[in-house]
Amino acid sequence: MPLEPRLRPFFALANLRSAEKTGDIMFPVERANGNLVTRLFGWVALKGGAPMASITDHMVPVEHGHILVRLYRPQAGGTLSLHLFIHGGGWCSGSIYERGMRCRDLAAGAGCVVTSVDYRLAPENQYPTAPEDCYATLRWLVDQAGELGIDPSAVSVGGESAGGNLAAVVALMARDRGGPALCLQVLEIPCTDLTLSFPSVTEFGTGYGLTRHQMEQFVKWYVGDPAKVTEPYASPLHADDMGGLPPAWVMTCEFDPLRDEGVAYAERLEAAGVTVQHVMLEGHVHGSHAITRLLPSSRAYLAATTAAVQAAHRAARDGGTATATPTPSSTL
Repeated sequence: MPLEPRLRPFFALANLRSAEKTGDIMFPVERANGNLVTRLFGWVALKGGAPMASITDHMVPVEHGHILVRLYRPQAGGTLSLHLFIHGGGWCSGSIYERGMRCRDLAAGAGCVVTSVDYRLAPENQYPTAPEDCYATLRWLVDQAGELGIDPSAVSVGGESAGGNLAAVVALMARDRGGPALCLQVLEIPCTDLTLSFPSVTEFGTGYGLTRHQMEQFVKWYVGDPAKVTEPYASPLHADDMGGLPPAWVMTCEFDPLRDEGVAYAERLEAAGVTVQHVMLEGHVHGSHAITRLLPSSRAYLAATTAAVQAAHRAARDGGTATATPTPSSTL
């Protein structure tokens, strides 16, 4: 399928931002640019976000400090299931503020509490700080479930891009460390192999928004020591064993440098007996699934993802383990 034509304005902006980046990318500039683009153009790309009964901030204790987490509750009172959302940004940029509207829509559509994690960023806080922060947040939320009005039997985790990497790692950590139990992992355009060795990294590494050069810089900032890039909590695709992981919803985009490693992760999970739904967004580039205001296919994808989260939570609360009837990999 050709590139989605309504993506061209965003495509041009992304390529303009990356065209001059041939040397080291300065992370304060990258963060500032990302925040600026969100403020100026976020309203064009994303719908306004559903109203919430409450939005509350909490400080969660982590190693050597505390981090901010934000809870989106779509209805007052009662006990709701939980989805832990992890933002993207190459482990070095991004924030909970950039994906607030998406968290609102997911909370309203799935009828659950959505928690967004302001994990500490690299290079000031290199691997494994980010996944440890996210896992500590998961444990804290479950430990405080009664006070927060959360049902600890129906908990899922998800994220986009680097956040998809962290969500996959949190699922590994929860399995390896004895919980908390997860009913679903939502891995959207995930980075699963920090060696950047899959063909799509080269095939779509220039001219499609996210570039191979940016990815190389992000990995360098995040991991620091090249010897660590194949550790499973950095590159979950390199985990020896995928057994015992929660069901997975994996989304990849046709023209994304990360496409092939997302597909490979879905295949590894399936081979280990994990229930997997893999959705490929045809005509899409990295991150364009979030352009719900302009793209019908993005709105359809959000609805499908929301339904998958809701079904997984319902099954978990009813004592089941499956997210829904398994279906083959599909396209939107």
